[in-house]
Amino acid sequence: MASRPAPPAEDHRSAATPLIVAIAAGATAAGIILWLTGSTLVAAGFLAGALVIAGSVFLAVRLLPSTKVDEPAVDWSVAHTLASMSSDALAVTDRAGRLVCANDRFGALFPSYPAPPGVVASEWVSAQLGTAGRAAWRDGNASSGTFETAGTKLTAHIIRVGDSMLVWRFAGTDVVDLTKQAQALVAGASGDRLGAAGIMMALLGGDGRVRAANRVVRQRAMGDENAMIEGRDFTRFLITDNLGIVRFEREGLSGTPLRVLEIPFLDGDNAPMLVALLDDELAIPHPAIGDTAGAHVRSLISLLPSGIALVGGDGRFVHMNDAFVRAAHVNAANPPLYPGDLVVREDKAALADAIRRFAAGAAHSMDMTVRFAEAPDEGVAISIAAARGLGEAAVLLSLRDAGEEGRLKRQVAQATKMQAVGQLAGGVAHDFNNILTAIIGHCDLMLMRHAPGDSDYDDIQQILINSNRAAALTRQLLAFSRQQTLRPQVLQLPDVISEVSNLLKRLLGETVELVVSHGRNLRPVRADPGQLEQVVVNLAVNARDAMLTKSPNGGGTLTIETFGVPAHEVRAMDDDVLPVGDYTALRISDTGTGIPADVLAHIWEPFFTTKEVGKGTGLGLSTVYGIIKQSGGYIFAESPKGKGAVFTIYLPAHAAGDVAAVKTPATKPVQGDLWGSGTVLLVEDEAMVRAVAERALARQGYTVLTAENGEAALELLATSQKPDLLITDVVMPTMDGPTMVRHARKRYPDLKIVFMSGYAEEQLRKSIDLDNVAFLPKPFSVQQLAEAARAALTVK
Repeated sequence: MASRPAPPAEDHRSAATPLIVAIAAGATAAGIILWLTGSTLVAAGFLAGALVIAGSVFLAVRLLPSTKVDEPAVDWSVAHTLASMSSDALAVTDRAGRLVCANDRFGALFPSYPAPPGVVASEWVSAQLGTAGRAAWRDGNASSGTFETAGTKLTAHIIRVGDSMLVWRFAGTDVVDLTKQAQALVAGASGDRLGAAGIMMALLGGDGRVRAANRVVRQRAMGDENAMIEGRDFTRFLITDNLGIVRFEREGLSGTPLRVLEIPFLDGDNAPMLVALLDDELAIPHPAIGDTAGAHVRSLISLLPSGIALVGGDGRFVHMNDAFVRAAHVNAANPPLYPGDLVVREDKAALADAIRRFAAGAAHSMDMTVRFAEAPDEGVAISIAAARGLGEAAVLLSLRDAGEEGRLKRQVAQATKMQAVGQLAGGVAHDFNNILTAIIGHCDLMLMRHAPGDSDYDDIQQILINSNRAAALTRQLLAFSRQQTLRPQVLQLPDVISEVSNLLKRLLGETVELVVSHGRNLRPVRADPGQLEQVVVNLAVNARDAMLTKSPNGGGTLTIETFGVPAHEVRAMDDDVLPVGDYTALRISDTGTGIPADVLAHIWEPFFTTKEVGKGTGLGLSTVYGIIKQSGGYIFAESPKGKGAVFTIYLPAHAAGDVAAVKTPATKPVQGDLWGSGTVLLVEDEAMVRAVAERALARQGYTVLTAENGEAALELLATSQKPDLLITDVVMPTMDGPTMVRHARKRYPDLKIVFMSGYAEEQLRKSIDLDNVAFLPKPFSVQQLAEAARAALTVK
């Protein structure tokens, strides 16, 4: 009998797979609904329905094994319905970054429904959202920084649901247009209520033309409350008599006197301005002004971004808006009774006297400068005017936002001080370089006569080492004063970071994690790569020390980021220091102790340090500042409260063809090629430098003629044969080096020239802008001088 084949074994795994998928999908959708609605009942009901479907699928597979059952798809209709009820923009993405679903608000903010993080065309925003998304995958939830799109300021809040999806919620508020709000307030129902209370309101543009006015203004100024007044010069409707009393031109000199209050609610010379007109009959309060009108006035003042406060006849505060509270450092929990309570003791009497004078009926407004007790180092301009007719208020205080103005003044003062110190540092470095040139040169000459092991060799070597340390210090001074010699190249910032990364890992140690992140499509910059590496190293070392202070074992994270900043993002920053343009930025941040506010204002100053005596020169950050500024860039330091320090460097993006070609230094000859022949004319006003250079060149085989200044050199040229090479200092008394070279070139047009100076080549660029010349910075060694001479003679 032929045997029958045994029936195939039941595949429990394939039967269970749809059940597992359905349960997981149901749980994922239920989690999304719970996060969107906050209702555990709705989420539980949705999950129960999913489990019922899953059970049905499982029984179908078990009972009908021959029937193919498709894996259940998640029904997103409930989640989509609930999401459409949210005022926030919502979206769901999967592990592959694909958009699974989104609500209508998301489509309104981001047309064509792009998948996060690429919702807007901004490298900076995409990088921020991408970082937040990765953090949500790792930690379960995360939030991004604030960005703006479609007139709305947004912040993304991201939560991971299960292991397969991210839910993105973009919460934000519409950007407020204060001008439009004020225009609607004046011309709308609120303006009519103010008019009924006797307050005439008009909104004027920066050119003095009317943008909006309430009905009372139209009636009094034009005789018709429905007349078209917009676009007209407001001053044409007013007249002033010989006593300075203002009236409507239509009513003539017999009309009711007016009190004019100008309320600048936006900064800027051409910013719109609110004008309030009040009938001022012999300084008697208008009988129509009551509590309702006072409430309207306070509501209007509360909308303005300028700091404004109302003071009663008894000298007490009646009302102050939020901008005044912030600018005057008012304690909201314990507000002051009198304006004098806000200022330092020296300003109390003057402010109180001015308020009493205006409460008694002083006619004209006045400005005075006071210092708030909470910020005694900064003077603030405050305008004082009478406010009769505003209910119980008698005096109006207008506080001009001097924070930005004060910041700019401090920046100008800081820049002036830095420039003065820089000039001093450059002069000191020049003189010091001459001395170091003599010391280093004599050490080199002595080492040529002593071999290792001689009794004097080690001492000479020690002098040379310390001289080189002093030379490095002078280079830092020149870097701070932006007078060092730079060799700029067109380069990519990620390449510079890559070159210095291995060094940074050794400097930071095992306990500090180095995180490097590069943006996409970075434009090249033009800078000296060696100097940029010094910038990164200096900032990294400072960050390491800050993290060591915070944690005994020095643990922490140093983050280095590069990203592009296009011109429209710079324009949106509205920064007075950073010009609008395309930049490639470098940001270095740490998790250390941060920088105290009183220290932050001084970090760029030379020799300023918070380290212990003997543990810092105070030139690290000043050198960084000088290098970046000399490279045409900008550097900003921030220290958010409770976080570490953040340094952001903006370097102008390089555009091909917009920068003159950089002179490529001649290739240095090898040591064996340093011997030469011929005549060298050496011109140097410092006798010690001239003696060392003469001996060094003579040892290399050259015939050396010397002169102590430019005139002596020209006389020597006139009485001797043509030299093969002219080596001259740049800055000399009576006649400088470049002037002497121009006279010599008239006699010998093809004369080879080497300039040497303790000043930087960049600083002397205009004066030494001659053809076929080389530059040798001081201090230099005997070998460097020989190399420069040999290189100049071999150039064709």
